[in-house]
Formats: sequence, C-alpha cells, structure tokens
Amino acid sequence: MLVELLKYILGFFLAIAILIGGGIATALYFMNRISAPPAKPIFANDKPPVVKSQTPKPQTQTPKDTVKASPAAFIEESPSPTPSSTEKPQEEPKKVEEKSPTPLPPGAYQARVTWQQGLILRKEPSLDAERVGGINFNQKVVVLEESSDKAWQKISLEDGTQGWVKAGNLKKIDEQQGDSQSQEKPPATQQQQ
Repeated sequence: MLVELLKYILGFFLAIAILIGGGIATALYFMNRISAPPAKPIFANDKPPVVKSQTPKPQTQTPKDTVKASPAAFIEESPSPTPSSTEKPQEEPKKVEEKSPTPLPPGAYQARVTWQQGLILRKEPSLDAERVGGINFNQKVVVLEESSDKAWQKISLEDGTQGWVKAGNLKKIDEQQGDSQSQEKPPATQQQQ
C-alpha cells in the first residue's frame, strides 16, 4: 500500500511538471511570435531607397598567376588613344538666369514645414480626403489660405501642386531670411494625421 501511495504522489507531481512545462513552452512560443517588429510599411508617396552601386574591384594578378606573353600578343593589341594634355574642350560658359520671385497672391505668405516626418497633402481640408502628395521636412511652401475652423491650411508647392495640410505644422518665413534654412525641432505636442 505504501508503494501505491508513492506511485500516486509521483504521478501527481509528474503530471503537474508536464503541465507547467507545456504552459511555459506555449508562453515562450507566443511571446517570440509577437515580439518581432512588423515590416515597415511602404506608402505611395515614399521615395524609393537609393541603391548605391558598387564598382567591381580590379583583379590584381599575383606572381603565380602571371603568364609570359609572346611578342605576337603585343603586336595584336592596339593601344587605346590617350587624350593629350594640351587639348582643351571648347565650351562656352552658360549663364544661369535667376528666377525672379513671383508675386504672392494677397494674404499669402511663404512658410517651411516644421513637422519632422513631413506632411500629407490632401485634396480637401479633411482627414478622409484623397491624398495628392507629400511634403518633406523643412520644405518651402506658400500658404494660400486657412480653413474657416483654422484647422487646415491650403498651400502651394514650388511645382504648382496645391492642397491642404493640417495647421500648426508650418512656420512663416520672414522676407529677409527666405532662403536660409532653419533646422528647428517641431513642438512635441503637435501631431500630423
């Protein structure tokens, strides 16, 4: 009877150990599945990443790899013509015409984007409106008007594209510092949606 009692107690503890081990294994499996960050989403107005092409390295011959060339090999090869150092290309200097600043419509002013992630350009002053483009951080724009509730601003880009952005993410540029780029951090309280 003592042996049967020991078997019962040992079986009970073995069952508890198997249940705890299975629970821990299941918890670790699900924790590893949800702890991996998702892939970064790609949006239509994102710029494609620039892939830097690597130039192939010239193969250098080691003394073991060198082969003695016959005189006939040198005769068959024709040297490529090298440009002489006395030749100079005859190019006329091109004159760069500076664009005269176009007059702004009445009530319009120049501004820069202060939101670090850039802004979404929308067709109408609404979060549900169609997206017509995007604006990068510190990009120069022209503010044309504001919505009646002052929550949206209608802007024009340098290429002529017009649209609406969330108000509070642009900083007015003074006429004297129009071309200087300020690298100010945006306030942490504003959010772009």
